[in-house]
Amino acid sequence: MAKKNQSGLEFIESAEALQKEIVKAEGFFKKNQNLLSYAGGAILLVVLGVIGYNYWNNTKSEEAQIAMFDSVFSFEADSLNQALKGTGGNEGLLAVADEYGSTKAGKLANLYAGIALMKQAKYDEAIERLQNFSSDDYVVQGKAYLLIGDAFSEKKNYAEAITYYKKAVDYNPNKFATPAYIIKLGAAYQANKDNKSAIDAYADLIEKYPTSSESILAKKIKSKLEAEIGG
Repeated sequence: MAKKNQSGLEFIESAEALQKEIVKAEGFFKKNQNLLSYAGGAILLVVLGVIGYNYWNNTKSEEAQIAMFDSVFSFEADSLNQALKGTGGNEGLLAVADEYGSTKAGKLANLYAGIALMKQAKYDEAIERLQNFSSDDYVVQGKAYLLIGDAFSEKKNYAEAITYYKKAVDYNPNKFATPAYIIKLGAAYQANKDNKSAIDAYADLIEKYPTSSESILAKKIKSKLEAEIGG
């Protein structure tokens, strides 16, 4: 019974639920008769399309969660190849991400896969997977940007690393994560031979997050860079 309630198709499976959907639709049409008379069937098709997609997407996301369960367990056990490619008939993270990429669970599979690939030093593949991840989560999206920056740093492509570290810094700034992101940004500027921008980044950290532990490190690095530039 629980499974039926979570299928996303209750309005088809249940006569009572279907009646509720019909009442909702009737209310919508009564309120928007003038609009619908101008737009004709086009708006109806769009509305039905959106409703249908949402039901389909929710169902596919549940399928993806089930498919990636064993792979996440393997990931947490640090069995990276098994997590990525699957075993014993279970789909790996790569297959789940490819098949269910438009769902929340499929996007999460891309995040897990990206981290696993980074651990294997497969940075190009990791970047591709991490770029396919998106979330409105307060913390996780910022972490994803940071990881992409780390992957570019490992490739010594510091210009691209800076781009993604900036995205991490700018995404929902907060005192818990942002100071560490700015340290990474400053280090990337230094690696890219741009000490002035590095000094500016560290100064920004010191000003906005003066009580963070990272601000102590930022002050030391900033003073050293200023002495080098002055010398």
